[in-house]
Amino acid sequence: MNLSIQPQILRTEPSADYELLDSGEGEKLERYGKVLLRRPDPQALWHKANAALWKEAHGVFVREGRDGRWNFTKSVPEKWTIRLSELAFHIRPTAFKHTGIFPEQAPNWAWMRETLRAAKREVSVLNLFGYTGGASLACAQAGARVCHVDASKASVGWARDNAQLSGLADKPIRWIVDDAKAFVARELRRGNRYDAIVMDPPAFGRGPEGDVWQIEDDFVPLVDACKRLLSEAPVFFAINGYASGYSQLAYRYNLEDMIEKYQGGIASGELTLLESKGGRLLPCGIFARWSAMPPAP
Repeated sequence: MNLSIQPQILRTEPSADYELLDSGEGEKLERYGKVLLRRPDPQALWHKANAALWKEAHGVFVREGRDGRWNFTKSVPEKWTIRLSELAFHIRPTAFKHTGIFPEQAPNWAWMRETLRAAKREVSVLNLFGYTGGASLACAQAGARVCHVDASKASVGWARDNAQLSGLADKPIRWIVDDAKAFVARELRRGNRYDAIVMDPPAFGRGPEGDVWQIEDDFVPLVDACKRLLSEAPVFFAINGYASGYSQLAYRYNLEDMIEKYQGGIASGELTLLESKGGRLLPCGIFARWSAMPPAP
């Protein structure tokens, strides 16, 4: 086990269609295309850099007990399209404060494309908790065959729309609405194998049949099951975490045995967004990823 771990900090920088304008006092102000949205973010535990800028927001997400809603002071379409990391996405503010994309994942998508292209062979990828398809589309873009799994029928439909927007509708992607644990168990019984696996498990969730996901109970068994799904020559195993409260070390240590079995290397750390105005990094999640190619020093 590597005891001299150096966590990496991956960052998504401002781009033509997306930027984190400012953050602080438990909120973040983002631009999606021409639309400015203001949302809660408990990681923004500092002062805002530009208080006047926040008044320009088209919409503000307001908490009401356990629920919330969007207040729009300017006209905003029901959904609109942005481009990020060579892909296109429909953006639509939801009742859960989300917008249909996690921009901090852009460095991961770029890494997946690079890693798959470096493999110089067709690779089969399983994406669990696939949401609206960012990782699936990045992998398909790099020539992989992808199995995209999410428990939400609406999210899978959204991901298919994003594939169409990104010019990837004809790529070999299987779109599966299913509970991640149940799907993996069935794939093991079928004898199916994958060369790469990516997962982004929530802290809590429910499958389409009401199955409950609790990360403290289900995460380690699922990772172990996924390792049994790997082919004899795997390319990568990537794990992302959002709002789970865990350290990147918790995810990293679940991949240490991959080095013992397949060699390669592990990288882990934080996913962040770079403010365009204040220049600070907003922590947005954690990641750990093993690949057959050791990470660059």
